[in-house]
Amino acid sequence: MRDMNEDAATNAGQRATAEAIERGGSGLGVTELLALVMPATREPAGEELRCPPESPESPESPESPESPETPQIPETPATPAPDVHALADAIAAAAGRYLPEGRLAPDADFFDAGGSSVHAVELAADLERDLGVELDLDDVFADARPLSLARRWLRTNPGHETHPAVAPPRPPAPAPQAAPASAPQTAHAPAAQAVPTLAPQATSAFTVRTTPAAITPPAPAPSPRPTPPAPHSGGTSARPEDLDQILADLALADRLPFVRSPEPLPPRRILLTGATGFLGGHLLLDLLRHSDAHVYCLVRGADEEAATARLAEQLRGYLLPWNAEVRRRVTVLPGDIRRPRLGLSEELWDTLAHELDAVVGVAAAVDFLRGYQSLRTSNVLGALTLAELAAAGRPKPLHHISSIAVFNEVGITSMGEDDPLAHVDNLVAGYDQSKWAAEVALRRARDHGLVVSALRPGGIGGHTKTGAHNPLDLSSGLISAFGRFRTVPAFRNLNVAPVDWVSRVAAAVVCEPDAWGFDYNLTGVSNTLDDVVRDMAFGGMHVRVHDWEEWRGDTLARLETEPFPELTFLSRVLQSPTALKLCEATLTGPAASAERTDALVEALGLPPAARYDARAQLKTFEKLADDGLARLPDKSDQPYLWFSETTEGSVRALPGGTAADGTRSPCSMSLTLSIASMHQLVKERRVDVTGEVVCPAAHPEPLTVEHGDVWVRPEEGIPQQHGMRHRLLRYRLRLRDADGRVWWLEGHKHAQARRDVWRQTRALTVELGPEGEPATLTGEVVVPADSYVRDQIDGIQVAPHLTAREKRAAKLTWLAWFGLEMGRGLLGPFARAAADLLDLRRTPNTTEHHR
Repeated sequence: MRDMNEDAATNAGQRATAEAIERGGSGLGVTELLALVMPATREPAGEELRCPPESPESPESPESPESPETPQIPETPATPAPDVHALADAIAAAAGRYLPEGRLAPDADFFDAGGSSVHAVELAADLERDLGVELDLDDVFADARPLSLARRWLRTNPGHETHPAVAPPRPPAPAPQAAPASAPQTAHAPAAQAVPTLAPQATSAFTVRTTPAAITPPAPAPSPRPTPPAPHSGGTSARPEDLDQILADLALADRLPFVRSPEPLPPRRILLTGATGFLGGHLLLDLLRHSDAHVYCLVRGADEEAATARLAEQLRGYLLPWNAEVRRRVTVLPGDIRRPRLGLSEELWDTLAHELDAVVGVAAAVDFLRGYQSLRTSNVLGALTLAELAAAGRPKPLHHISSIAVFNEVGITSMGEDDPLAHVDNLVAGYDQSKWAAEVALRRARDHGLVVSALRPGGIGGHTKTGAHNPLDLSSGLISAFGRFRTVPAFRNLNVAPVDWVSRVAAAVVCEPDAWGFDYNLTGVSNTLDDVVRDMAFGGMHVRVHDWEEWRGDTLARLETEPFPELTFLSRVLQSPTALKLCEATLTGPAASAERTDALVEALGLPPAARYDARAQLKTFEKLADDGLARLPDKSDQPYLWFSETTEGSVRALPGGTAADGTRSPCSMSLTLSIASMHQLVKERRVDVTGEVVCPAAHPEPLTVEHGDVWVRPEEGIPQQHGMRHRLLRYRLRLRDADGRVWWLEGHKHAQARRDVWRQTRALTVELGPEGEPATLTGEVVVPADSYVRDQIDGIQVAPHLTAREKRAAKLTWLAWFGLEMGRGLLGPFARAAADLLDLRRTPNTTEHHR
């Protein structure tokens, strides 16, 4: 292979062009970009194109203009003021105070180095106070490299004096000289390189052998565009510098080699990234459950022990197992998706390239505030590094977890699996742009023969069985705010599916060779505004619908007066003009369609997609309430459905009581049974009780119900002891008489295999006694036959604030649920009696002689 240093002048010119684009000062268009990327002369056969490695977190990374191998480019109208480096150093020093390592290179990304959104807000305040540099928060999130922040501020504040703490301008760098072929390469390349360049060392994450091409190089590039406009803040189109960077990143996919198709066999060795994330953790367990594969998990960590501990902690946090069987089939590889070769050694990289059967990329930086420049290393270059691994050694499929965000353009009309993606210049949020760029780049990789499956989840809801949820997911944040503040913004559709369904379908795609190489929308069944309002109403959470701006203002005001640390990220999103565009596109977009996914699910016999309704969200709402993110209905809430129940009968004193002479005394109850939420029915099968009890044997005046509950089919209706009496209902009341004395009442309705079924549903056996003492009275009260239908069916009342349609739905829902539960309770003893009749045992059980 020819040493690329033989043509040092050509290499230096291309590198200078790339760095100029990366710094954002040239603002090149498509034609100009292609003209500068193409070499001045055709490369001979066997020449290698290489993309320099990225080290965004390396504090030793030198700034591009000072690197001795990097020539200075001619000054353009967009060149920043001469003190840009001094200001960048001051910003980097201030940012280092918020980072684990305590320092930040001027061209390293603040977030990649460990900074958080809260730290970014505090950093912006520090810069304004200490340096007099007032930066828009959106600009900090858009590109959090100190050098970029310095350029942007100086470009919009020409001639502005900074604080004296900022050092004077640096002297100009010496003129570059061509290094000899044997000159050693610097240990760290400039972070976030913009375009492919020629490099002499084989340290690139992308290495492609090119062949002679009969392409005439374009004419020399025209002069760059004029100085860019003022910083973009909340506009309706992407930043020009972001578009230029996206075009440069897409070109990297063309450097992948051409590969043959992999063998269509279920994978036995899988590399999985993102296993510490919400979806990635569930996908890891589904891959282990539904295949025989051994899974290699790439996890950030100082060493294998630290990475393994981090994976175990995250899995347990999502209520997933980390036991001996899981550990036996999982190998943890300490690495980083943002590093060349994933941060792995060359030997390990080559081993994986020849032994893996599939690569599954779930890892991504999910942050709706950060810009494309800040996210591209993780979300775009990381995906291309996985594509390089999939193409190296033995051909293997790449399964890429994309996002429905690739359609997040305001006004888009359809989001089908094969529909055109959004226009990238209409994507404003950096997250949307990065997911779009990654998917489009991998589409180019398909043209090289690489088998790439793109799986696009929408919002990922909590687990339907465990309630585990991702507190930083936008859909979880919105649902939490809906439930806590009882308000909902007017929206068209919420494309949300539970994580257990998304993970199961994704695992099926990975393990089924016939499913490889296609695009899938893992969005489930969309929720409309009516669906969400109705679900929350049935759950006892009656919500008001506001327009978007009113809801946003109200939510921000409540978060300010009632701060919740778990919802801080939602507050940041609702205050960011850029992130608001993402929310607008999400809430106004159409329902995603998934014909291919539905066909695959049906063919493989998987659970079909179902709407993420109140029943599916039940466990998640309970977990959200435990975490302080939501508020479940309570007995103190106003009921939305109620009816009366009147009973009449008699009681007698028990032996040992004050009047144990066997005489019976009249007893009656006038109760109101109410429901504050469907949650109490689904979760506890419980009904609230108020009213009074008239029992002269206890007190001449009526006893008032202070607290009362009725449980339907307590303990699943199973008898407490052997017999045929199955419990239908259990009453538990706390009473207070006129003298202030507290009483308790316990009652039961039983089902037996007898013909008087109608009376069994009305007769209630009761015990009554003073609080803290045994029962002193016992008896039976019965609901009169003529009042049962009148009070408990025709007399059902529904909250007046509901619409007529909602009232009918609430009434029918209660009757259907209660009828089903009572039917199940009555069926139990008859089923047991039928089983006894069919029992062919010759010797009867001595305890069953009475049957």
